[in-house]
Amino acid sequence: MDILTPPVAFHFSVVFMGLIPPVPDMAFQEVSGLESGLDVEPVTEGGENRFVHQLPKPAKRGNLKLKRGMTTYASGLLHWCKSTIEGDFAEPITPKDITVSLLNEMRLPVAVWSVGNAYPVKWTVGNFDAMKNELAVETIELAYHALERKL
Repeated sequence: MDILTPPVAFHFSVVFMGLIPPVPDMAFQEVSGLESGLDVEPVTEGGENRFVHQLPKPAKRGNLKLKRGMTTYASGLLHWCKSTIEGDFAEPITPKDITVSLLNEMRLPVAVWSVGNAYPVKWTVGNFDAMKNELAVETIELAYHALERKL
C-alpha cells in the first residue's frame, strides 16, 4: 500500500492488556467510538457586546463499542464484563488498556489508537428472530479516560 491509497476499514485488531484468563476471542466485526472532542463554554464579557468568548472545557470522549458474534461463557472478556457490570461494586472496577489497530494487507498497522483505563459499562445481546438466519451478536460498550492516536 502506498501513501496515497487510503486504508480499508474492515481489517483491524483489538488487543486488551492484562485480562485474566488470557483472551483469545478478540475477533470483532465492528469497532466504533474512537472519538474525542472539546466542548466550549460561552462567556459574556461585561461591557463587550460584539462577541461571546468560547472557552474550552476538558476533552470528552464517547464510549468504545465492540460488536461481535456471541461467544461461550468461557470468554475472558465476558468474565471481565460480567464481574464489572454485575458485581454490585463488591470488588473495585479494574480498568484495562486497549490497543485498536487498523491493518494493511500484510497485517501491519497503518494506524494505532491507545485507549486508556477502559471498563465495561454496557453489554447488549442483539435481537433473536426465528425468521432470520443470522449470528447472535453481542455489543460491549466501554467507558474510557484517555484516547491517543499512536501511529
